[in-house]
Amino acid sequence: MAEVRSTFSLRPGDAAPDFQLPAPDGTVHELHGLRGNSGLLVVFACNHCPYVVHLAKELGSLAAEIEAEGVATVAISSNDIEKYPADAPDKMTSFAAESGWNFPYLFDETQEVAKAYGAACTPDFFLFDHELRLHYAGQFDDSRPRGGEAPTGADLRAAVKGMLAGEEAPVRPYPSSGCNIKWKPGAEPSYFG
Repeated sequence: MAEVRSTFSLRPGDAAPDFQLPAPDGTVHELHGLRGNSGLLVVFACNHCPYVVHLAKELGSLAAEIEAEGVATVAISSNDIEKYPADAPDKMTSFAAESGWNFPYLFDETQEVAKAYGAACTPDFFLFDHELRLHYAGQFDDSRPRGGEAPTGADLRAAVKGMLAGEEAPVRPYPSSGCNIKWKPGAEPSYFG
């Protein structure tokens, strides 16, 4: 599994790109309706990636913690399900339930939302403030699937804490990394590869 890093295409202060995406049950969610009173965490994820599987349960715990602080969470899967059927919407609900994800998990079939965010890998994290301005794009923590460390979400937790305290966005956060988003043939963005 080749490790791919975030692009950092979105910069601190940039507005969250708008979207309307379906959940596996067909319910359509739009960006502004997902925002919590204090902000929104957008996570690009998928069902099969070892990097996502590694931290999925801890992400569920972190999402519950920050929800209590007014920061909502949404996960988005943008993978090509023709080549990667394990990431298909009919499998997303069970993966989310097993991981303790009590937040929407949406499907970006066209992959346009991933491109708008400059998402490169799964997982890729984007933390927006109450005005949906980017505060943090970076890693969950230092742990990786092969590293033997349990995930803690330390970097992301610190970013949420700083955002809620009114601190400036972190300077040069360490990029998130994981498996590359599985782009449809011919639909790869300019930053891929």
